[in-house]
Amino acid sequence: MFLYSKVQPYPIKINNKNPKLAKYILAQYGGPYGELGAALRYLNQRFTMPDERGKCLLADIGTEVLGHVEMICLIIYQLTKDCSIKE
Repeated sequence: MFLYSKVQPYPIKINNKNPKLAKYILAQYGGPYGELGAALRYLNQRFTMPDERGKCLLADIGTEVLGHVEMICLIIYQLTKDCSIKE
């Protein structure tokens, strides 16, 4: 079970658009070494752990990595806000 708080622990405020930088940061979101894949691996591996401490640890790590995914999404949104299709 997750408890979602709408407060960012590390506020992100980007005022300048930069679609090229957003393209590089997008690689951190998905892909084989991306944060989303890591979060899903941690959250799925917890079901195969034999002890409760291991399950709790993997659930906590997976939840933390989901927070990273949220920050990456916010960074990409702010970097591409008000960009044209051509950019």
